[in-house]
Amino acid sequence: MTNYTSDLLRLLDERGYIHQLTDAEGLDALAAKEVVPGYIGFDPTAPSLHVGHLVSIMMLRQLQRAGHKPIVLMGGGTGKIGDPSFKDEARKLLTTELIAENVASIKRVFARFLTFGDGPTDAIMLDNAEWLDALEYIPFLRDIGQHFSVNRMLSFDSVKMRLDREQSLSFLEFNYMILQAYDFLELSRRSACRLQMGGSDQWGNIVNGIELARRVDGTHVFGLTTPLLTNADGSKMGKTVGGAVWLNEDQLPSYDYWQFWRNTADADVYNRLRLFTDLPMDEVKRLSALQGSEINEAKRILANEATALCRGREAAETAERTAAATFAGGAGADLPSVALSQAGTVLAATTALGFAASNKEVRRKLEEGAIRVNGEVVKDPHFALKAGDKLSFGAKKHGIVAEG
Repeated sequence: MTNYTSDLLRLLDERGYIHQLTDAEGLDALAAKEVVPGYIGFDPTAPSLHVGHLVSIMMLRQLQRAGHKPIVLMGGGTGKIGDPSFKDEARKLLTTELIAENVASIKRVFARFLTFGDGPTDAIMLDNAEWLDALEYIPFLRDIGQHFSVNRMLSFDSVKMRLDREQSLSFLEFNYMILQAYDFLELSRRSACRLQMGGSDQWGNIVNGIELARRVDGTHVFGLTTPLLTNADGSKMGKTVGGAVWLNEDQLPSYDYWQFWRNTADADVYNRLRLFTDLPMDEVKRLSALQGSEINEAKRILANEATALCRGREAAETAERTAAATFAGGAGADLPSVALSQAGTVLAATTALGFAASNKEVRRKLEEGAIRVNGEVVKDPHFALKAGDKLSFGAKKHGIVAEG
C-alpha cells in the first residue's frame, strides 16, 4: 500500500479500487485540502445495470464516504453510439425513446448507494445528452476535433484490438472517445469536476479527457481506474449460466441476487467483502481468514451486506430466511416463481425460471438426476407440474410453480 495523505486515496487503496492514477501526488494533495467532485459515466444500454457495474457504483459511494462529491453521468448522448472499447463488434443502436426508458429505469438503483441533494458532498446526476445533443458538427470539429491526433487514437488498445482482428470499427464508434473526453471538459466547467473514474478499459478515454481539459481550458484534472474484476479462477465476475446478475429488482429477484453472493468461491470472499460491502477492513480480514465450513458464515454476511446495499435490508433478511427454509426442505416465499399456465412441465418451467440456457441442457440435467420436484428426482421432461410445486435445479437453484 502507498502512504497517501488524503482519506480518499487511503480508503480506495486499502479496499482495492486503485489500478492506475494519472497524477497520484497531485490528486492526493487536492483531496487532502478540499472537496473533489468526481464522476463515472454509465451508458443506458439495458433497463438495468448489472454486477459488472457495481465496482464503479461502490467507488462513487467510497468517494462520498471520504467526504467528496459523486457525479453520476448518465450517457443519454453517448448511449446513442455505444462504447467500442474492447468489443468485438458494434453495439446494436438504440432508439432515443428506448434510451430514455433505460435511463429512467437505471436511475433508481443509485439512490440506494448514494445520498443526493444540494450539499457540498451530496451526489448529483447529470445526462450528457444535455450538451451532446446540442452540439453543432462544424463548430465541434473546429473547437474540439483539432486537439485529437488520429495517429494516437489508433494506438489505443481498445481500437487496436478491433483493427488487428480486421473487425470493422465504424466512424460513428471512433467518435465515442472524443465525446467522452468532451464530457470531462463539460463537467469540469459545469460542476468543477476534477476526477474521472472508471474501469481499466477506460484508461485511454480518461487520458483523452484530461488532455482536452488542459489544452482547451488549462484545467488540471485527474484520472483513476480500477482493476479488471475477475474471480480467483480468472473468469469474469458476474457472468452466470442464467445470464447477467442485474441490479434492478424487476430484472432479477432479490433471492437470486442474494444467492449470487452466497455462492461466492472461498478464494473470492476477501476481495468481494472489501469491494462490495461497507464492513470495516478489520472485520473483512477476520471473516476472510475463516477456514473450512466456517467460511460459509463469511459468505452469508457478504450476501446480506451486498444485498442490503442494493435491494434494502428487508430484502436481504427475507432472502436469507427463504434460503434457510429452502435448504430445510420448505418453500420460501421469496423464491423465483413461474405461472403454471406458462410452464406446466418440468422442461418448460426450468427454462422459464432461467435455471438452464437451453432445453438440451435441461434434458442432460434430467438424465443426471439433478432436477427435483418437491425433493423427488424427476427424469421425464414432460412431467406435469401443479401450482405450489417446488422445482430444484442442482443444490442451489429453487423455484415455485405459481397459480395462473
